Amino acid sequence: MKIILPLPGTLTSLFIVAMEQLLFDVESFVPWRISGPYRRAAISAMGGGALAVTHHRTPWRPTAVNLTDDQRRRLRRTGQHVVVSTTAPPHELPSGAQVARAVARALARECDGLLLDPVTGSTILTCGRCAGEPTDFRLNDDWLSWDVQVHDAATCPPWDPADTGVCDCLRVTSRGLRRFALPEITLDGAACAHNLCATNLLRAVAHRLVTDHLAYLAAHPEATEREIDDFLHIHPSDQPDGGLPFGVQLTPYDADLGGLGRSGTIRRLKIGPPPGTGQITCLKVGPPSGFPGSLNDWLCATRTTVHPPLALIDCHPATPPRTPAIAA
Repeated sequence: MKIILPLPGTLTSLFIVAMEQLLFDVESFVPWRISGPYRRAAISAMGGGALAVTHHRTPWRPTAVNLTDDQRRRLRRTGQHVVVSTTAPPHELPSGAQVARAVARALARECDGLLLDPVTGSTILTCGRCAGEPTDFRLNDDWLSWDVQVHDAATCPPWDPADTGVCDCLRVTSRGLRRFALPEITLDGAACAHNLCATNLLRAVAHRLVTDHLAYLAAHPEATEREIDDFLHIHPSDQPDGGLPFGVQLTPYDADLGGLGRSGTIRRLKIGPPPGTGQITCLKVGPPSGFPGSLNDWLCATRTTVHPPLALIDCHPATPPRTPAIAA
């Protein structure tokens, strides 16, 4: 079966820099004082109207952002914020988003601000090795995060996480693929003990989707839609530690409803746009057609195929994590 993905005429991506006080003029800093490999691109984007930097003399009030206690304390102390946004056609990805984030990094370093990405719902480091924007695009450079949820009426009691045969309370959903004109992806109905397995598998799926998608956009800059197959091949290069290839089934999915007949409720991540618009906002990832076992069996089978020595450790941790979000 084929899945049709509509491609928008333009995409907007933005980053927030929250600071206590801005002691310099933004217009004099951007783009002229952006150093490194992105300076020329920033000047061009500002001149062409693709990049905008707006200073707001009010605190930024986040929604659906995963922060540490220290980051929340820093954010509460801020009184102003700057919005860095870029608007460009999809075929200019990922360079447009990289330039905008490079500008936001530079601003955050200059004013000792907190850099936040509303799309992934997370912060971006602006010190140490991550002080500047990498020149090469890599999806695992904070372009993606994971929303991890567990049903409040979980079938697996917390004190017996190894009883995965009857547990289906875990749901892991990506945050960030929509920046690349792709649906988010989710794995819904696994055992909570498979948190790490599910996230690693989705990370490999996201890598394959983004790699193929960016190549298609570059080759078809005028395209208004893209047709993909509902069966996706995962290659060793898609997996951080290598391994053997395997396949996954992709199914258009309403992330607000979840699986039918499920007990309990779960706090749903709002992906948007609203249901009924005809646009696919999420793809459910599952085992290929004809796989004989359960979703949990398939997760362990893929990990066994990829990492035989670590399969039991990865799939059956001592305690089931209940983390609200995991960085990519």
